[in-house]
Amino acid sequence: MSRFRNRVDAQQAHILSLRLALGLLTLLCLGLWFGWQAAPRALTVHVPPDLRAGSTRLWWDIPPENIYAFALYIFGQLNRWPSDGEKDYPAAIQALNAYLTPACQAFLDGDFAYRKSAGELRQRVRGVHEILGRGYSDDPQLRVQQLDHNSWRVNLDLNADEYLAAEPVKRALVRYPLRVVRYDLDPQRNRWGLALDCYQDVPQKLQLPGDPP
Repeated sequence: MSRFRNRVDAQQAHILSLRLALGLLTLLCLGLWFGWQAAPRALTVHVPPDLRAGSTRLWWDIPPENIYAFALYIFGQLNRWPSDGEKDYPAAIQALNAYLTPACQAFLDGDFAYRKSAGELRQRVRGVHEILGRGYSDDPQLRVQQLDHNSWRVNLDLNADEYLAAEPVKRALVRYPLRVVRYDLDPQRNRWGLALDCYQDVPQKLQLPGDPP
């Protein structure tokens, strides 16, 4: 009789061990499922524009070429008024708000109000483009300077042209020192993961060699 009782006790102990193992596997699966759900579904990796040579970098690192391209594109779109600055300027600010920090958007809204009150927008056509020979450079002091882990200074040397009723009213060569920051807030609307924080310093007029003083 004791032999059968020992066998029954052994089977019950084995069943209990299996139940414990099943419980541990269930907890492990729940932990793996939670980690899988918490993992990011999209990861932005910045690749240098020139792909003729290989590139090895950390996934969070952003090449200076991409910083420069971002600043040039966003700033160029903000200053592109194809028909009437009084309508085109606020429309550009609104369309690009995902690429602007709140402080920069407030600054641009104030700039729009000031220009409008000064009569500098109505029927104005404006555009900016790179000065020939003043594009991207690997020199960090000249074009892209990293300020810290999450911010950069970008110097854009641009030709700014404005027209009123097809008549040129302003043509200037200007260096715009812009501030770009890391901005991973809304990847659906901002795939760059960057934002323009307006000016790092006061813009400066440039004079090319050969120009009259």
